[in-house]
Amino acid sequence: MRVYITSVFVDDQQKAQDFYTSVLGFTTKHDVPMGGPRWLTVVSPEQPDGAELLLEPDGHPAVKPYKDALVADGIPAASFQVDDVQKEYERLSALGVVFTQKPLESGPVTTAVFDDTCGNLIQIVTPA
Repeated sequence: MRVYITSVFVDDQQKAQDFYTSVLGFTTKHDVPMGGPRWLTVVSPEQPDGAELLLEPDGHPAVKPYKDALVADGIPAASFQVDDVQKEYERLSALGVVFTQKPLESGPVTTAVFDDTCGNLIQIVTPA
């Protein structure tokens, strides 16, 4: 068993696609119109056949309170591995990304957390 698709709920699919591709560096894998919301997935260019991230519309009534609670508590909705958290923090900060947690060594990992502009906190992590 392995991860095929996982998702983050986004408040605007186009804004999310722009951020996740132009800023974070993912590539669009699927962009299928579905009569309103789209089936919109992105992948890492390092693993184009790897797990897909679904940029899922947050229209269900249960989603907004869930997302708001996670953000209020500082809990990331997803975690992405990077080669060097400090370098990625510097690169993303230069692009205007807002971090809620600067790079922090925590046992066997270094982490940082940023706002994805679509209602989520996202963690980046580098194993020690």
